[in-house]
Amino acid sequence: MAAVSKYLTAKNSSIAGGVLLVLYLLKQRRRAARYNGKKGGSELVLNSEKDVKKDRAAVDRVFFLRIMRILRIMVPRFFCMETGYLILIAAMLVTRTYCDVWMIQNGTMIESGIISRDISLFKRHFYSYIAVIPGIALVNNFLKLGLNELKLRFRERLTKHLYDQYLQGYTYYKMGNLDNRIANADQLLTQDVERFCNSVVDLYSNLSKPLLDIGLYIFKLTSAIGAQGPASMMAYLLISGLFLTRLRRPIGKMTVVEQRYEGEYRYVNSRLITNSEEIAFYNGNIREKQTIHATFKKLVDHLHNFIFFRFSMGFVDSIIAKYLATVVGYLVVSRPFLNLSHPRHLQSTHSELLEDYYQSGRMLLRMSQALGRIVLAGREMTRLSGFTARITELMKVLKELNAGKYERTMVSQQEKDKVILVPGSGRIINTDNVIKFDHTPLATPNGDVLIRNLSFEVRSGTNVLVCGPNGCGKSSLFRVLGELWPLFGGQLTKPERGKLFYVPQRPYMTLGSLRDQVIYPDTYEEQRRKGISDQVLKEYLDNVQLGHILDREGSWDTVQDWMDVLSGGEKQRMAMARLFYHKPQFAILDECTSAVSVDVEDYIYSHCRTVGITLFTVSHRKSLWKHHEYYLHMDGRGNYEFKPITEETVEFGS
Repeated sequence: MAAVSKYLTAKNSSIAGGVLLVLYLLKQRRRAARYNGKKGGSELVLNSEKDVKKDRAAVDRVFFLRIMRILRIMVPRFFCMETGYLILIAAMLVTRTYCDVWMIQNGTMIESGIISRDISLFKRHFYSYIAVIPGIALVNNFLKLGLNELKLRFRERLTKHLYDQYLQGYTYYKMGNLDNRIANADQLLTQDVERFCNSVVDLYSNLSKPLLDIGLYIFKLTSAIGAQGPASMMAYLLISGLFLTRLRRPIGKMTVVEQRYEGEYRYVNSRLITNSEEIAFYNGNIREKQTIHATFKKLVDHLHNFIFFRFSMGFVDSIIAKYLATVVGYLVVSRPFLNLSHPRHLQSTHSELLEDYYQSGRMLLRMSQALGRIVLAGREMTRLSGFTARITELMKVLKELNAGKYERTMVSQQEKDKVILVPGSGRIINTDNVIKFDHTPLATPNGDVLIRNLSFEVRSGTNVLVCGPNGCGKSSLFRVLGELWPLFGGQLTKPERGKLFYVPQRPYMTLGSLRDQVIYPDTYEEQRRKGISDQVLKEYLDNVQLGHILDREGSWDTVQDWMDVLSGGEKQRMAMARLFYHKPQFAILDECTSAVSVDVEDYIYSHCRTVGITLFTVSHRKSLWKHHEYYLHMDGRGNYEFKPITEETVEFGS
């Protein structure tokens, strides 16, 4: 006995020591995470300190308000397919619960027939079990079908809603260039939306089925062993649930941080792909590898902390939600059987007591498992709160950007002669055939003033050559004209957006056919509505000496990777053919003929004048001066001049 006592004492000491070791390691891990977070000054940081304050995610009133707002998007009305699948899932859950109860009762009778050697009892219930197998299998698979379809339909609804907001006007541009609250919109719109929808549907299933089980088993057990047993289990559920919910509070915030780091990691990889040519010229592979490794290390370190935290929580969850729940179940189910004065012992035979015990025990076990699933569902709900916070933040930013509001770190105005800049305070007037800047400050979205007071007027038929050093504000001028950047004051008179056309130095070739490259962003149906035939499209290609491409491909509907198929000069000429197709009032040509021969360039500019397209041209080619009437020169120090081009000016430029 003394040896046994020593063994038990040593065993208990080792268990206690193990628990203390786990708690000590968890504390050290948190200290290391805090230290690394303070130390990491040289690491790549894509989010400001303000973003960290927005990482608040917990299962509280705010969480339920957020998720109800999103659910109204995913289930827009009562009579819709999503509601049908919700009802189907609920019906299958009810059916499966009754199937479970029937299988418990039928299984008990089969075992009773085996133990009592009653062949007729055994056969009757055994054949009943075989007969219902197809029905139970059908119920289970209908449940899976409903869950999978609901996940997909929720994702479809939410994705379409978000993209309607994201691709409304220039919101997609503003999010990446004007607003710095969200740096990884691509991940939010794809990966986070999918995870959110999956988590919502799983939570619906994981909560509704256990709640239904608990209600049904309480009713059955109350009639079998009295109300005290189920009441004890419910009390345990309440106490353990509150305790575990308190412990799981960090999971929501850790989920938000995980998704943000995932977004940063994808962002640096996409930058490498987008700028691969420039990086290769610079031999920047080592530097880019360091950047990617630093970003990946932040993600990995956080995931290590998250895994360790989940391990610690899993240890506590297993004890409280699984094993202690089973202990409580044993105590509850055994009480009426071990109490010899209970009426059951006076009225029941041994075999009847055995049947009651098996049936009550299994029901209580299922009830305990249902209680455990509800307790563990709190962990998924906490994780869902993280995804909900991110989706809600995306919806808020999209709504504000569509309303003309954005947030960005502004340049200090202390040394700007107290120029007060208010984004969107300028006025835009839409008028055809004229572009007029009237006391308009030219500034970047972060408030860096390039020109304090810009005033000039250009009417249709008057081409303007825009020149000046790099960084003087040429591109900024065009972004303001295109309404990509807000006005910080003054008044801008210009045609509507669709009557201005921008042709960059590196034209965009869309995914699709040869026809799509010429008519972009129109579709074939819009081309037909405009009454433009394929023969006219062929003339546009001939005007820029690209008719051979149609002959080579053989059809307007040929699909290629046009970014690779066309050379640099061919892409620039294709963009000019696109310009002739749209025939805008004004066109902004930003070094768009740098890879085109002088004779082709001369024909293109002459043809623009013939068809009535007024040009704003950025180019360093001396041969283009003759195609323009005015020049706008910016010196890069806040000064500019807008003057007519004379013979002396051309000679000076030459």
